[in-house]
Amino acid sequence: MPIRRLEEGVIRKIAAGEVVDRPSSVAKELVENALDAQADRIGIAIEGGGIDLLRVADDGVGMSRDEMHLAIERHTTSKLTREEDLHHIRTLGFRGEALAAICAVARVTLLSRPRGSEAGHAIRVEEGRVREEGPAARAVGTTVEVRDLFWNVPARRRFLDSPPAEARHTFSSLRRIVLAHPAVAFGIRSGGRDVLDVAPARDPLARIGQLYGPEFASRLIPVVMEESGFRLRAWFAPPELARPTRVDQHLFLSGRPVRPGVLSLGIAQSYARHLPRGQHAAFFLYLDVDPELVDVNVHPRKEEVRFRSERAVMDLLRRAALRALGGSG
Repeated sequence: MPIRRLEEGVIRKIAAGEVVDRPSSVAKELVENALDAQADRIGIAIEGGGIDLLRVADDGVGMSRDEMHLAIERHTTSKLTREEDLHHIRTLGFRGEALAAICAVARVTLLSRPRGSEAGHAIRVEEGRVREEGPAARAVGTTVEVRDLFWNVPARRRFLDSPPAEARHTFSSLRRIVLAHPAVAFGIRSGGRDVLDVAPARDPLARIGQLYGPEFASRLIPVVMEESGFRLRAWFAPPELARPTRVDQHLFLSGRPVRPGVLSLGIAQSYARHLPRGQHAAFFLYLDVDPELVDVNVHPRKEEVRFRSERAVMDLLRRAALRALGGSG
């Protein structure tokens, strides 16, 4: 078979598959965009598990008509201007792929009004192309409405779970973001009912209390450690609050939820003699890192990072856990 150039529509769908694999990834990308837009409150609505509808509305800085047109194209972003910027990323998004990827595999409507403007603008996008647009009423901020996810990629749609299962995946993903950003108010509706509504919290512990309950939060053990390039604020559950799974092990890297993975091995070792087999520690780690010491451009969905010295981070977390358990740390 001869080598040939792929059609643009095929390229968009292939690229979308690297970023968007289910409703939860759509929700994550859109909420991260809202946070980068300096939103104080973010509302999320889910219908049909996010397959039929996923809407994210914020009160951030908003976009002009021209910016909206740029935003739906691949590799367009307000967060990078030079190659050197990749070495000190401070925003949640930066690749300029997410919204274009979503527009390639769903029917999307964007409605936005920028600060300083008297009116908003709306565009409707299908298969990556603007089908309709015009002025629209809105307060300052942006709403992105995503309908019929994977309507034009039936093979991908068939691999989705049931709507209730997808709704659970999406809520789990959003819950991590809510924990990561205590200063922001969030409201989540699914299937027409409120599933989460939290006001801004004064600090991470207060946000943990909003989601897990004040009694659980009151029993957490705080640890603060600062070392060159790192500042850790951590809350560890005592051994008697251990969990049968690792679902309540959270690591937030400068506001970005990431998988603890091997970084948590030292914590597990510290807790090992305090827990029965099959039980796992619960913890909430808020780690601020000098951007020069970490590479967040490892995975298209930005769920994994690479540290310049992974061993140093593992040791820091191990010593924090020891301190929480009464060791020297």
